[in-house]
Amino acid sequence: MTVFIYPNLNKPNSLICTEQACRVLSSEECRVFMDKKFEEVFGGNKGIIYRETEECVSDCNAIVVTGGDGTILRCAGIASKYNKPILGINCGTLGFMASLEISEIFKLRLLCRGEYTVSERMMLSVTVRHFDGKVSTADALNDAVLIKGEECKLADFEVMKAGSVVSALRADGVIFSTATGATAYSLSAGGPIIEPDLQCIEFSQVCAHTLFSRTIVFSPDSLLTVKCHCAEGTHVTLNVDGVLLAKLTAHDTVEIKRSALKTRIIDLTGGSFFQTVNSKLMTPLKAQENSSKEIYGK
Repeated sequence: MTVFIYPNLNKPNSLICTEQACRVLSSEECRVFMDKKFEEVFGGNKGIIYRETEECVSDCNAIVVTGGDGTILRCAGIASKYNKPILGINCGTLGFMASLEISEIFKLRLLCRGEYTVSERMMLSVTVRHFDGKVSTADALNDAVLIKGEECKLADFEVMKAGSVVSALRADGVIFSTATGATAYSLSAGGPIIEPDLQCIEFSQVCAHTLFSRTIVFSPDSLLTVKCHCAEGTHVTLNVDGVLLAKLTAHDTVEIKRSALKTRIIDLTGGSFFQTVNSKLMTPLKAQENSSKEIYGK
């Protein structure tokens, strides 16, 4: 078994978490790969083999990410390219896509022994066709988000499917997400919770200037076209999984559809999606509510 460890050392406890993960994997006679840039940090660990990231991913059996959801998203692109499964260890705040918490690192033994399941997650293919003929593309595990620029008070968005207008609205922005991304920005914008293995494209609005604002869920084979009618001299930004892909003007078009790539997520605990929802989303709310009662006596 060969594992590529992808740490985010900007996260609290990530250094300790990564060192512990290396020890557990080495105790199971597992080969551990890591990018060369981390050699100075972990050079004292003789059990780690340092190579270029692309080479590590190409030759490994699985990827272990120590960080938060953002770190998993950054790793998803290259992991899906080589069809390698990802296991996340949460060193961040929420860690909704992570399979393990820091206190559960010992369970990495199950990975080495093949005692795990893998779920396949649909991704989005995002294509920008600029007015000057330039084309920009990216794939998203979570979402593609179009947000008005700072100099733009409001933008008009037109969403079409098969030549028909689905929605024409004035808003701060629009979100197109996968089922995996339904619990991210889309949820904060009022979108529904969707089981992550569902194949669909979710469309939500951000602060729409209308009395009617509802999320729409499209079939996975939909081809959606988006145009942004912003004023001359202003722009709309397009972020794909939190990374800026393009700045759009009124003459540019965005196409969104199901990607040919898939992200494979490893589960070692066997917990259900709804257990994760309750522990990551509902429990913190209840704890906050109980804390308020203690403070204010209500």
